[in-house]
Amino acid sequence: MTMVTQDTKSLSATSTKGPEKKPEKKEARKAEPNEAAWQIIINPLLTEKSINVVESQNKLTFNVRPESTKKQIRWAVENALAVKVDSINTLIDRDGKKRAMVKLTKEFKAADIATRFGML
Repeated sequence: MTMVTQDTKSLSATSTKGPEKKPEKKEARKAEPNEAAWQIIINPLLTEKSINVVESQNKLTFNVRPESTKKQIRWAVENALAVKVDSINTLIDRDGKKRAMVKLTKEFKAADIATRFGML
């Protein structure tokens, strides 16, 4: 008596499921530059000291994401506020929040931007 054995691999290879469907590619929603900029900038800082700096040194102070770099902060401020940035100083306070002091070029006034936020 001869035994016939079937290979399970050959059975699965010969099964007829029909044409295989490829998963559809979902297009990733591209964030607008303004929207992406506000993901880096958390909010403007409204303290007495930051308002004095706006008036005296043409600087704006923002709370930013802790992992953001100075280049990312520069890009975010320039795109979100339509200004040119001269320099950026950053610090991390005791609570672990990162702050960025952004000095604007002479063409732009920090006081004008601050009034848009309702700081002045």
